[in-house]
Parts: sequence; C-alpha cells; structure tokens
Amino acid sequence: PSQPAFGAINNTAGQNNIAPNTYHTIVFGGEFFDQGNDFASNTFSTPVTGKYQFNVQIRLYQVDTAAAYYQVYLTTSNGSYEVGIISPKFNSDPEYITLAGSFLVNMDYLDTAYVRLYQANGSAQTDLQQSTSIFSGYLVA
Repeated sequence: PSQPAFGAINNTAGQNNIAPNTYHTIVFGGEFFDQGNDFASNTFSTPVTGKYQFNVQIRLYQVDTAAAYYQVYLTTSNGSYEVGIISPKFNSDPEYITLAGSFLVNMDYLDTAYVRLYQANGSAQTDLQQSTSIFSGYLVA
C-alpha cells in the first residue's frame, strides 16, 4: 500500500449518445497497470492517507453545438475538481474535443476518486469512444 499507482483506459465499450443534463461516470474498463489493486469499477480507492497526483484525459466525439457547455470533473470523497469546460459554439458540430487536467489532491484512507461528465442542454449525440480517454494516479507523499 505504500506505492499505489494505476493507469486506466475506457477500452471495454464506448459510452454513446450521452444524455444531457445529467452526470455520467466515465467507464474505465481496462487498466495499463494497477499497482496495489486499488482501482475497480471506474473508481480508485486510496489504500493509505496522503497526497495523490491524478491525471485525466477525456475525448468527446460528435460534440453538439446546441449544448450550452460540457464539463468534466475529477470527483473525490473530499470534493470535485474541474478537468475542463467547453462551450461548443462553433459553426458546425466538431468531430471531437479533448479535455485534460492534473491535480494534486489530499486523500484519506479509503477515500475514492472517479471521473464524471456533464452536458448542459443540447441533444443526446455525444460519444466517449473506446481507447481515447485515460485516468491515472499515484501516491506522491
């Protein structure tokens, strides 16, 4: 438990036609590695109290210009951190957009961390396709 680290990818299935105006937990069905076996069911659970570095990269496909905004969060037991927000006011629907962020977070024993997506308004057309989004983390101190 003194060196927990994980790297996960959404490689098991795409999340398609995401419904607007609701929070969606991003599915990370595959792992590059899971040192300590602390990542399961899209969620990392801390084996020890400490400072954890989390990294998130989410790629959205079929982005809807009718949406007011898209917002991605790293959600932990101690609060939420905005990975990114975009208001897609383009001339036409972009093929894809990537949002990414990194955070150093204070976590207690058995706290959890996972990633969520929110789309405000618009239609249910946006996809999270396979193998394009990554969630990783490790104990710093």
